Amino acid sequence: MKRLLLTLILFYLALPFSFAGDGVHLTLIPPGKITDKVNLDIRGGILNESNQQQTFNVSLYLDKEKKSHLLAKQQVVLAPGKSEVVKVVVPTAGKVGRHEVILKVSQGRKTVRKRQTVEIISSEIRSIQQISGAWMGFYHWSEEEGKHWNQDVKKLTDGQWQEMVRSMHKIDMNMIVIQEVFRNQYYIGAHNLDVNNYDGKAFYPSKLYKGRMPIAAEDPIEAVLSEADKLGMQVLVGVGMFAWFDFTPESLEWHKRVAKELWDMYGHHESFYAFYVSEESGGSLDNWEATKEGQIRRKKEIVDFFREFKSYCNSFAPGKPIMLATNSFLVPQGMDTYPALMEHLDILCPFGFARMPENDLTGKEAAEYLQKVCDEKKAHLWFDLETFLFNPDNSLYPRPVEQIIHDLNLFDNFEKILCYQFPGVFNDPEMSVRVGEERTIDLFNGYRRYLEQLTRKRN
Repeated sequence: MKRLLLTLILFYLALPFSFAGDGVHLTLIPPGKITDKVNLDIRGGILNESNQQQTFNVSLYLDKEKKSHLLAKQQVVLAPGKSEVVKVVVPTAGKVGRHEVILKVSQGRKTVRKRQTVEIISSEIRSIQQISGAWMGFYHWSEEEGKHWNQDVKKLTDGQWQEMVRSMHKIDMNMIVIQEVFRNQYYIGAHNLDVNNYDGKAFYPSKLYKGRMPIAAEDPIEAVLSEADKLGMQVLVGVGMFAWFDFTPESLEWHKRVAKELWDMYGHHESFYAFYVSEESGGSLDNWEATKEGQIRRKKEIVDFFREFKSYCNSFAPGKPIMLATNSFLVPQGMDTYPALMEHLDILCPFGFARMPENDLTGKEAAEYLQKVCDEKKAHLWFDLETFLFNPDNSLYPRPVEQIIHDLNLFDNFEKILCYQFPGVFNDPEMSVRVGEERTIDLFNGYRRYLEQLTRKRN
């Protein structure tokens, strides 16, 4: 008996790989609720975490693990530490209802399954005409703009951030975009920034840099992700801020270091949906350079940045999307660069369509330009809906709900609509604290009434 037990122990120790499934990820773009006028981008990410070459049998199914429900099947051979993404794009026409996407990955005698649900609604347009999620800034970058909530938001504890996550879930805002994980007020090229002499301050217990933001929460990122896990929500983790609008090689190196640390610390959360690059950009993609040479340089930098950044993130988090928010201004001036950029960017989420400059396109026209290039490159165009307006002193206040509803109905091409932002603009009246002014509660209640009406209309 002892000899048999020893033989079994030696046999299992000799196995080349204990397949725990930590390197397997299933991602849907867009997730959650979508219309039957958009395609569903399904990605199965596999990472070989062993020290030997491994063969993985990968299958993607819709609703049932049957041959008739098979979407894709592929055998993947990976060297140690290498990754692969098995991808299939599924038209949603004729598939109205709730569905489950199943990723099955087998290696040797081990099998891992990942599951995600999607709800497809019948519609004449691409948009579901509701806000699917919101930005969440742990402290607004501008004291001027954040005048009415910064002093409140800095006092929130980890538990109160979790309370805010629950409030978002209550009104079906099930996607959270963390605005940034470091605070740095500098702009592109300022102060000769580099990765080793970076003096930004972290919102989480980073080991890369010592500076810390003076907020009450100890680790709001962990708080948000852990609560989102419980509620089946998705979180786009903001990798930034190195410097505003900065896509230089120095910025790229900094982002790679921070993205890897964020994944090592928080990648085990099921709600970790994507990497959001916080730096933003003008719609022309040249970041307001005055000379032709400067414009060409900036456009090349942003394409090079996302080519390298996406490849790097895929090496340890295969299939996880990369998102960038640009403004919607001067889009035609960037059309010589958008096709190359969208080859390396999964989701473009522009803002500013309701406040287009004079002598520019209308917001609707800018959206159509961007939709066309995203469709051509099989990338995703989402909408960063601004739910605020500016006071005369440049401070932000909640936008009237009627204007928000107007935009939800006007811009009907976006497959997913997020908004900027939840803290300080929306407030659940049942929260233990109020962040910002009282009319934030009016916006929360007004939007909830709109959502209830929309739900009744669909049913």
